[in-house]
Amino acid sequence: MPVLIADVVDAPLDLQAHLDAVEDARQGATASFVGAVRNHDPQIDGEVTHLDYSAHPSASETMAHIASDVAARLDPDGVARIAVTHRVGRLGVGDVAIVAAVSSPHRALAFALCNELVEEVKRSLPIWKHQHNTDGDDVWSGLT
Repeated sequence: MPVLIADVVDAPLDLQAHLDAVEDARQGATASFVGAVRNHDPQIDGEVTHLDYSAHPSASETMAHIASDVAARLDPDGVARIAVTHRVGRLGVGDVAIVAAVSSPHRALAFALCNELVEEVKRSLPIWKHQHNTDGDDVWSGLT
């Protein structure tokens, strides 16, 4: 089974745990992505202080489906290993919101899977972002 971790949690994320999960002697490449809360939003004036992420109750199940679907589309032979988690709750600037790690025998597949995995999570995972700024303004984003 190529999907080893696919979850939505309310605790800090650990890149090393994701890298460890996909480690395998048959794999020659590992690609990873770490998405952290930044102190600004290029589409909105003001400085970001923190984000509150909330999720639909089906978010963990949806994450598993996303990871399995991406694996089936891009890795029909099932040679890659995938670990991905999104965090919910209050996150400050610098806190990690998403971690993805993918290993495969060759780099092209690892890069392609990791990229598509993160893009599909962004498109389809039922998580909402409530951004808070230093000026007191706040902004809700739809699906992240």
